[in-house]
Amino acid sequence: MKEPVKKPWIWIIMGLLVLFNAPWYFPEGTIEPLIFGLPYWVVVSTVLSLLLCAYLYWLCRNQWHIIEDEEEAENEREGD
Repeated sequence: MKEPVKKPWIWIIMGLLVLFNAPWYFPEGTIEPLIFGLPYWVVVSTVLSLLLCAYLYWLCRNQWHIIEDEEEAENEREGD
């Protein structure tokens, strides 16, 4: 199984989420339209932050397979 850190798509998606999380690409000084009383850039940043959290959770849950128990059992068998 290939190490997840070496999969480029993981880093590309994470980089894009981090890059667009900061509202640098919006016109300076804009607050309109308001969404639930908040400037739209706040809503966009919040949604992207939640997406980043969900993506990192999914990566940790599904891409990183921690097999420490199996490795420890193997080491014990080799040591005996």
